[in-house]
Amino acid sequence: MPASIIVFILIIITTLVSYRGLKDSRFFTTYEFQVEKILLYKDYKRLFTSGFLHVSWLHLFFNMLSLFLFSGVVGMTLGGFEFLLIYFASLVGGGLLSLLVHRSEGDYSSVGASGAICGVLFAAVAIYPDMPISLFILPAIPGWIYALLFVLFSIYAIRSRKNNIGHETHLGGGLVGMTLALILHPSAFVNNYGKILLILVPTAAFIYLIINRPGLLLVDNLFYKNHQDFYSIDHRYNADRIDRQQEIDRILDKINKRGMKSLNKKEKETLEAYSKNIR
Repeated sequence: MPASIIVFILIIITTLVSYRGLKDSRFFTTYEFQVEKILLYKDYKRLFTSGFLHVSWLHLFFNMLSLFLFSGVVGMTLGGFEFLLIYFASLVGGGLLSLLVHRSEGDYSSVGASGAICGVLFAAVAIYPDMPISLFILPAIPGWIYALLFVLFSIYAIRSRKNNIGHETHLGGGLVGMTLALILHPSAFVNNYGKILLILVPTAAFIYLIINRPGLLLVDNLFYKNHQDFYSIDHRYNADRIDRQQEIDRILDKINKRGMKSLNKKEKETLEAYSKNIR
């Protein structure tokens, strides 16, 4: 299927889902990105579904306009399937970086296709780094300079936390999109490695710091807590209980389908321990 048709379908689906979310708050909260729901309740679909929701019609319009403007370069060069791969990988990649940055903020939530669109934009820059990009009335500048400024501003914004925009989602999506484009179109790196490295190196270095030296950035992760972790003792207990119950449900379903003899040693021990606890 041509990439242009795929983009049109994506815009239609995103618009319809966003419309439903704007009209139905329960639908919106069921599918938005929320740290607690993903980490505690393992509702991983939110990494994907949140990309089809938007907080306003203006938010939706600018995202879909950006998708329309930058998708042509990627679609024509790589093809429809590769475009979809970059779009959805960037969407999830942006969500994962956001999850890493905000993992100690259980109530943090976000929506929007920005991560995916930044992935498409950075993929386009990877393929044609000198393509002109202009913002509104500002004069056009080469794409690689725009991407570098975008990365540096995103790093500053994540570090300062002066607004509620998901800059880490943009940065994560952009990194995934550019990396995938270079894997799918390696000649782009060979021909423009200097400009591309100027974009990738600070991005990769910043993400490395988030993982290994987050104290320098005043962000939290698995190894460092700048403020109190939202996982209390009760949260951990509930998370463990949910995991145990899901495992028991899986074992019982297996017995129902294949019989008791289908269980392995570990499953039998789990079931036996569970039966002792409920007596």
